[in-house]
Amino acid sequence: MEELNVKQEGEDRRDRRGGGGGNRNNNNRKRRNDDEEDGHYDRRGPPQQRRRYNDGPPRRHYPEAPLPKLRRMFLNIASQVVLPQAETIQMAKDLGDNFDDAELRSHIFDILIQLIIEQPFKIPFLAAVIFYGNDVKSEIVTETLKRVSARTQDALNAGQWTEFKLMLRFLACLQGVYEDTGIFVFLGQLFDTVVDLQSANENDVVGIEIVKIILLTIPYALVAGGERFHEQAAELLKNTGIVASNVLPMEGLIHSYVRDSAETPISYLSIIALLQTQLSNEAESGWTFACIPHFNANAMRMTNDEESLPSAPQMHAFPTLTIPSPVNPGPKPLFPEAYFSLFADQDIETVPKTTDVAASLIRDAVVDTIDQMDFNREVVAKFLVDIDNYWSQGTFAKRGIAFDKFRELGGKVAWKSEDMVIDAIFSQLLKLPSPEHKLVYYHSLITQSCKVAPAAIAPSLGRAIRCLYRSLHIMDLELVNRFLDWFSHHLSNFEFRWRWTEWLEDLHLSNLHPKKAFIIAALDKEIRLSFAKRIRSTVPEDMHPLIPERLDEDNSPDFKYENPETPFAAEGQTLLVQLRKKASADDTQETINSIHEKAVQLGIADPLVPSTDAFVTAICRLGAKSLSHVLSCIERGKERLLQIAETSPAARRQIVASVVEYWKDQPGVAVRIIDILLNYTILAPITVVQWVFGDHMGAGEALTESWVYEMVANTVNKVTKRNRQIALARLQKGLPQEQVEMVDTTLTKDRDASRELFKYIEDAVNGVAEGACDQLIEKESNGELSAQSAELIRAWGKRWHTVFVRKAAVEESVVGEEAVETRIKLLAAEPEPAPDPMQVEINGVAKIEANGDDERY
Repeated sequence: MEELNVKQEGEDRRDRRGGGGGNRNNNNRKRRNDDEEDGHYDRRGPPQQRRRYNDGPPRRHYPEAPLPKLRRMFLNIASQVVLPQAETIQMAKDLGDNFDDAELRSHIFDILIQLIIEQPFKIPFLAAVIFYGNDVKSEIVTETLKRVSARTQDALNAGQWTEFKLMLRFLACLQGVYEDTGIFVFLGQLFDTVVDLQSANENDVVGIEIVKIILLTIPYALVAGGERFHEQAAELLKNTGIVASNVLPMEGLIHSYVRDSAETPISYLSIIALLQTQLSNEAESGWTFACIPHFNANAMRMTNDEESLPSAPQMHAFPTLTIPSPVNPGPKPLFPEAYFSLFADQDIETVPKTTDVAASLIRDAVVDTIDQMDFNREVVAKFLVDIDNYWSQGTFAKRGIAFDKFRELGGKVAWKSEDMVIDAIFSQLLKLPSPEHKLVYYHSLITQSCKVAPAAIAPSLGRAIRCLYRSLHIMDLELVNRFLDWFSHHLSNFEFRWRWTEWLEDLHLSNLHPKKAFIIAALDKEIRLSFAKRIRSTVPEDMHPLIPERLDEDNSPDFKYENPETPFAAEGQTLLVQLRKKASADDTQETINSIHEKAVQLGIADPLVPSTDAFVTAICRLGAKSLSHVLSCIERGKERLLQIAETSPAARRQIVASVVEYWKDQPGVAVRIIDILLNYTILAPITVVQWVFGDHMGAGEALTESWVYEMVANTVNKVTKRNRQIALARLQKGLPQEQVEMVDTTLTKDRDASRELFKYIEDAVNGVAEGACDQLIEKESNGELSAQSAELIRAWGKRWHTVFVRKAAVEESVVGEEAVETRIKLLAAEPEPAPDPMQVEINGVAKIEANGDDERY
């Protein structure tokens, strides 16, 4: 690359900038004197001064040792300028020549396994090395099958489905060296297991995952095995069609767009149903699989003397793999998957059509690369940018080709690799019901890709943003908020630059419209990541009214009790002083009692509400400088806040109201403080939800505010995370009976509480969705809300309802009674774990050796 200024071998690598002291001239003089005395001159004239660079004799080149050479070749396979077939043949020869070296053999096979798991793009090329190695030394294939099958069996036993799929793909790429039907016998056994699982439970998801693995393995087996296996593939495809056509209840909740909208950019596509259709189409066209790299089975023999190779390559039995019973579903919950694309099936074909099997094959490899190498986003970004190296020549157009060029050529060129990369990353960022990794990983991956190839990635990314923005009004609400978080975060990494002028025409829309709400929310998120004055300078002047002017001053929000006309102003100011000076509890109580007395005189039903408002507002004012300040203030007032929360439901909700009111211009801060209060158990999750859908709901306008969704989603996530932790604690082998009973009791109580929470949310937003909310009916009747505004609010209610019905269904599938019981039965069927190495037998009594502090406590 141009950025790398790597000096070639033989160049002088010394720094010539004059650093390192004043001895430079002396060194040069000494070198000249040495030159005059060392005899390197012609007697017919004065000695010639050597060139400044390369002034020594040529370096002696030593041959590279076999192990580092093969290691380098394996790690860099398919990324060199050498044609893949020639490269893999040379690697096979080198491996065969040094196969008797036990250390080399062990090291190379360890690398092979690691590459299969972490770098799926390279699997066909790695398999080609082993395939050609069979011609050189058949023991290469024997050892490979031994090692790979052992790792495959481990992955299958543990329910590590991605790893199992990748190991099976590698075995499929060696289909040409197997006896009889090779891998298809095992694929048939896998399908028989699916039938058993579906018979026991028609909504089983493990069987769906296995069918997906079968369908994704068939193409690689056929490319490697050739025409003689077409019949087996067709028969298997016929069988899988029964399962692929099933629709699970969860699938109705993972649509990326509103189901009944005619504007949906792409209809819902189940991954396995789509694969089934694509493979059927491929069968009709002769199973070509043009995108998968093809290798000539006879290439090794064509480049070598026939006498140096065996008369015929040795065939091998497909390794024996045992499918466990019961099948381990794995450590992570499984859900049906939908195929999501931003660029598919458009007039200009920059990515494969959804009817083309290449769409699924390339997407699957990209997603696996993203998932399996999440520990190094820089390397992942480099692999993604270089995606065209790992597929058949001609699959992709030249990197960085402009979209307008595609338009001019009318789709006559191959696909656009940058579009496929961005499409795949967004498919994971916007995956329902949940992404595989933390969302920030996908944020950073897109950022890194832009840095690796800005000229190529940036235009595709801009088109993706515009595509998502156009569909905001019909997109799933959870996905809108994920897009919002990514968009603001991404702009913060690139100086907040975006063509806001493209969206100016939407500023005239009502704040209830999804596009206007998105713009307001994006500006708020950007201010959180910078400061208001900076953000104001990056947007058009027409957008300035959306940023509160008060934020330009970068001061703490006003303390409302400084206004003498505010009720209880004197007491509020006194509380602030007492908190600042850390007054005694008695002094603080005296001030609060004064508020209670005045509240009773004013006829306020619950005098604890105004005193709570004053106390919490004072805490917010005192802690406004920073997060550490507010934490300190909450710690100082924790006992009183807990007492308030236990005394009055209205006062509990007032805690939330006071925080939000104080930070009304910076709601992100309010959301963070509410999160802290939940952590301290000062607030219960149901309290936050009751305030949102009760006191703050209005006619449903609150549902359009992104910070409200953020607050509710954070609250629900805390509840579900705790339930999962309790369920995980229950799924420990060998728990004493008293601990089992304690965990079961806790899980039952918390599970019921979460169901109550979800029920409350669902009922509240469903009332808005159906137009049954009292305030919505009233405002629409008296003309405060137009018919169009009321319709927008009802649409928001429907989208909220879909999100939280889905979240409730997901939690039932993970921590519900049936799900936990199934896991417990599976746990009981597992073999007993090996003895703890810290446990020793002393006089027949097992004791645990002490080892200092226990990190669990």
